[in-house]
Amino acid sequence: MAMAPNTRTAPFGAIATLNLVNLFEGVVKSVSDWNTKRQTQSILASLSDRELADIGLCRADLDNLPSQL
Repeated sequence: MAMAPNTRTAPFGAIATLNLVNLFEGVVKSVSDWNTKRQTQSILASLSDRELADIGLCRADLDNLPSQL
């Protein structure tokens, strides 16, 4: 059975609502990424210099962690 193309326009306000939802999702993702990085830095900061060296890091590296962990 062939599918007919959808030629109907979106209802009034649907695009604006979608854009608002996408904006909200972006904000939530940004806050979540920030919190994950903050927690990772906190955990790594609690390690000793010897433990950091075992995983190939030093204290100076903790300030320059990538955004995507």
